[in-house]
Amino acid sequence: MNAPLTRRSLFGFALGAAALTACSAPEPAPTPTPGSASRPTGTAATTSSAAPADTAPSGPATEVSRSDSGRPQVALTFHGAGDPRVTREVLDIVHQHGARITVLAVGTWLAAHPDAARMVRDGGHELGNHTWSHPALSGYAADPMYAEIQRCRDKLVELTGSPGGFFRQSQGQHATERELAEAGRAGYSKVLSYDVDSLDWQDPGPAAIRAAVAKAKAGSVVSMHLGHPGTVAALPGILTDLAGRGLTPVTASELLA
Repeated sequence: MNAPLTRRSLFGFALGAAALTACSAPEPAPTPTPGSASRPTGTAATTSSAAPADTAPSGPATEVSRSDSGRPQVALTFHGAGDPRVTREVLDIVHQHGARITVLAVGTWLAAHPDAARMVRDGGHELGNHTWSHPALSGYAADPMYAEIQRCRDKLVELTGSPGGFFRQSQGQHATERELAEAGRAGYSKVLSYDVDSLDWQDPGPAAIRAAVAKAKAGSVVSMHLGHPGTVAALPGILTDLAGRGLTPVTASELLA
């Protein structure tokens, strides 16, 4: 009997469609086996002169996936990768609706399209770290896992002067203990997970994406993806639905303040 498809296995198929799939690396690195000390190809740590020096770990990061403030707000968070023209379309739509978003950027995307960081920041939105190459991160040993986080962090600092307020693990809704530990080691106090998956990474069509986001409630953190045309098509309706329910899309920092 064939094994059931999971998000992680489906994501592997999506990596082959770079034009439509956000969060995929141009050349995905092989996943080291747990406990391996080897560093994945293409993810060796390189620290730019603009990057902050690592400090003694203060402990693992804390995972947050929603706010319990009671305020009528939600955070639309986008995995940052894909065609920057699609990113521009997303930013134009949220601007028209007066919304603010959080983009968790993949490092290879930032390296290939450095203007993408400026587009996000110029629109009043915020950036965070979503690993360097978007691997199946939970299978990595500590050092190569840290290198994935560190390298994206350093690229964010190089381009924006800030490492971003959040790290988000790749290919998993919730962080493992090791991911929390390595995020803390890289200087992040919070790992931003989510309680609502838009399922746009499956390209199910705009209506299905809109229906999935309709599950969001006050305090929800919604996972979405740049680079998917279906997400762009669904977004106006999503924002109209949220407004009709009295929910304001804000950055994750605002939601969690």
